[in-house]
Amino acid sequence: MTTAPTLRHDQPATPDQQANPGPPSARFGRLLAELRDMPSLLRLLIGTQLAFNIGFYAVLPYLSSHLADHIGLAGWLVGLVLGLRTFSQQGLFVVGGALTDRLGPRPVVLAGCALRVAGFAGLAVADGIWSVLASVLLIGFAAALFSPAVESEVARQAVEHETAGHAPRTRVLAIFSVAGQIGAFTGPALGALLLLVDFRVTCLGGAVVFVAILAGHARLMPRRPTAGPAAAGRTGGGAWPGVRGLCRNRSFLLLALAYSGYLVSYNQLYLALPEEIIRTSGSASALAWMFTLSSLLVITAQLPVTGWVTRNLCLRTSLVAGLATIAAGFAVVAAARPFELPGPAGLLPATGLVVLLTTGQMLVVPAARALLPDLAGAGHLGLYTGALSTISGTLVLVGSAITGLLLDSAGDQLGGTLPWLALTAIPLTAAFAACRLRP
Repeated sequence: MTTAPTLRHDQPATPDQQANPGPPSARFGRLLAELRDMPSLLRLLIGTQLAFNIGFYAVLPYLSSHLADHIGLAGWLVGLVLGLRTFSQQGLFVVGGALTDRLGPRPVVLAGCALRVAGFAGLAVADGIWSVLASVLLIGFAAALFSPAVESEVARQAVEHETAGHAPRTRVLAIFSVAGQIGAFTGPALGALLLLVDFRVTCLGGAVVFVAILAGHARLMPRRPTAGPAAAGRTGGGAWPGVRGLCRNRSFLLLALAYSGYLVSYNQLYLALPEEIIRTSGSASALAWMFTLSSLLVITAQLPVTGWVTRNLCLRTSLVAGLATIAAGFAVVAAARPFELPGPAGLLPATGLVVLLTTGQMLVVPAARALLPDLAGAGHLGLYTGALSTISGTLVLVGSAITGLLLDSAGDQLGGTLPWLALTAIPLTAAFAACRLRP
């Protein structure tokens, strides 16, 4: 397998990068200048991530209550519907990635947007289990198409931007992450406003967002892949040589293991964190504030953190440090479990977990995405991007099931610390895998 050129990520920062970041207005001005300096395709992809998440999170947070309260589905059916949506997305990412290598990102993104519009429109009129299932499967498979296409193309463009002497690839990928987080933060607010009218209006609002994305990409995205992945896929005999190379790529498999450890840990925001908050405060009312805190941390601190990492750490060290930080978050809760802190102080361990886990996320995600172009080789970046999500998504399902079993059956052992010690071990194991990674 032909390998992509390996670039140094620990190169000295430019004087502008080393300068004091200054007040928020100055940082925002520099960010706008960076965006103007980027190629139009890169700006389109970053804006796409923002719009994707606005449209997605305007609808999905309110889906379960709609299915239960308005359509009348039983709780297990609601869980089945949500689980099938996740599987049709995460489980099929590798398909979207392989198609991106074969056809180029443009047709895959356009097809994904069209399916997402059809899925949201179908959900707006669905009134029974089969129409709901068909709609959510369309919504999930749509993301399995366009997400690997967009993520692999933004990674490729970030490498080209870095090679041309502009911002490091980690900086570009951090801006991409911030754009997605802003969308995830504002999407539910848009959905809540539309929900004042009706859930169907919320679905149609999400569909309109994806119609706009579809129109923008149809007009602005190049008709041919910029780095020739389609041609590489055809001359390489299809996707199978890439799959064989992927399975033999020890560094990629170690990265997938490390990234899976991060995702299993991040998923505890939805599984272990609510249990801890209810235990200490008696209700889940503080959970919304925890999610808000996590989103605001990424929006405000991702770029400064990435700038510091670019100046001081290589990508592998950033992965290891991020996973160790996540492990420290779980260790904080494990250490506090035997003690009953009074009043609002009882939420301090959970708050520490959210802060440390989100900080670890800011270290891990740009580094993992920045490593992929070096590991994938020529013509297979889409496949590797999709495979990373599919492998980690599968391990998240297994890890979440085991974590749920531990939280249910071992809650009182060792003063309630056993599940949290196990959760601490997951990112530590992933950090060990990252230590052995050789890009």
